[in-house]
Amino acid sequence: MAKKTVVPCPACSKEVIWKENPTRPFCSERCRTIDLGDWASEKFKVPGEKINPDNLAEEEKQSSGEEKPSQKKK
Repeated sequence: MAKKTVVPCPACSKEVIWKENPTRPFCSERCRTIDLGDWASEKFKVPGEKINPDNLAEEEKQSSGEEKPSQKKK
């Protein structure tokens, strides 16, 4: 008999069988929704530099390698 992989639900820590679990890694749709709500309310965050929304277009150009209009060669 094959051993089943059991993991803890990230939301409630209940043990869950991994294979064929439609809500994995969560134990239920409820825990999945709670986790999504935590991300949406910014309870969870991915660390990084804060950016000014007013400069967003300019920062995107810089990260893509495009030159600023003031830096173009004549």
